[in-house]
Amino acid sequence: MTPITTAHIRPLFSAEEIDRRINELAEAICATNPEGLLAIIVLKGGFVFGADLARAMSRRGVTMEIEFISLSSYGARLKTSGEVRILRDIGCPVAGRDVLIIDDVLDSGLTVRFARELMATRGARRVQVAVMIDKPEGRKAEIEADYVGFTCPDYFVVGYGMDAGHAHRELPFVGVVESDEEGAN
Repeated sequence: MTPITTAHIRPLFSAEEIDRRINELAEAICATNPEGLLAIIVLKGGFVFGADLARAMSRRGVTMEIEFISLSSYGARLKTSGEVRILRDIGCPVAGRDVLIIDDVLDSGLTVRFARELMATRGARRVQVAVMIDKPEGRKAEIEADYVGFTCPDYFVVGYGMDAGHAHRELPFVGVVESDEEGAN
């Protein structure tokens, strides 16, 4: 896939808005007094959001173990395949712990539902989900996040860890991929 240039990306949520929202989410999560918290960041898209959220929670006195899981329902495509695969699993026990799954986008809901159910079957005491972007229009599975950074229409978004064909994760804002004559989206 040919990378999309930043000229084709319209900012939707600024770095400043994201920072404010992360701090609000951290406050809300910390208010639940998580016990033995295991934060599981869904790679690749959730890495920036997960890191910022973990640091914001740490500043509020919450300690946690951080793990990473790599799940895929997209590959290099712009639309989900509908099948969730574990590409890399976590390496620690879940039983009896509070788990916070951190992901970039809740769209179809297939990946987040899979992750939540997986941790529940492994014996987590409580499983909550935090997502940076919620796109309810694209939902194919019945699931809602416990914590949502921003709700947006069914735009294809990039930046702040989210990509288009493996590009634009480094952008400090969340932007909308604008259509062009080559059909970027």
